[in-house]
Formats: sequence, C-alpha cells, structure tokens
Amino acid sequence: MNINDLTLQQLKDIQSLFQNKNSQSSHPMLGRRCLIRTYSAGVHIGDVTWINPENSMELKLDNALRLWKWEGGGLSLSAVANNGIKGGRLNYTGEVFLPNAIEYIPTTKEAEESYAKFVEDKK
Repeated sequence: MNINDLTLQQLKDIQSLFQNKNSQSSHPMLGRRCLIRTYSAGVHIGDVTWINPENSMELKLDNALRLWKWEGGGLSLSAVANNGIKGGRLNYTGEVFLPNAIEYIPTTKEAEESYAKFVEDKK
C-alpha cells in the first residue's frame, strides 16, 4: 500500500487509532467558566483551560479568582455558582494550577457579575 493512495476515510481511521479516548477535549467542563472546589486549595472561579487527561482532579484555570468568603446566594457552592453572592471577599489570582479538584460547577452570567463587585485585588 502506498501512503499517497490513502483515502480521506482511511486517514481518519488511522488517526482514530492514535487518539486517546480519555483526552482532555472530552471533558465537559473544558473551556467553560467554572467554580472549582478542591480538597486542600480552597474554592476558585476561572476559565478551565487544561484538565489532566490522566487525572481530571488536576486542572489549570485562567482569569481566576479565589473565593475566600461569601454572603448570600445560598449555603452551597452550587447556589453561589448559579445565583452569585451578596457580599464577600475574592482576590484575582490570574493563572492557577489546582490539584485535587472535587467539584466543577459552571457559573452563570448573573453570578459572575456579582463576584466582580467583591474582588479585592484587581488585575
């Protein structure tokens, strides 16, 4: 078989043999803005730009905020991601790599607008 004679479908079939079925592109939160809860690094909010394909508990956030405390919005972090907060302390951390993520929760536009009011260390 001559490589120059392969059809497009044959090339796609060969490519699929080398693709990792668990690649990071298959993670549903990759590319989304999320609130992340970790075991030991606290709570962060940011754009999920990388998730370790071998261990989805390791990730990278860009444009990140660390949530130190919050008031209103609800007791759970799910409520904070959906409804936002009425008071609190956040600081801008920019790029951050997090180990031990145990929860990814997409944030809403309404919630993001509320966080912006309480960021203490702006970019």
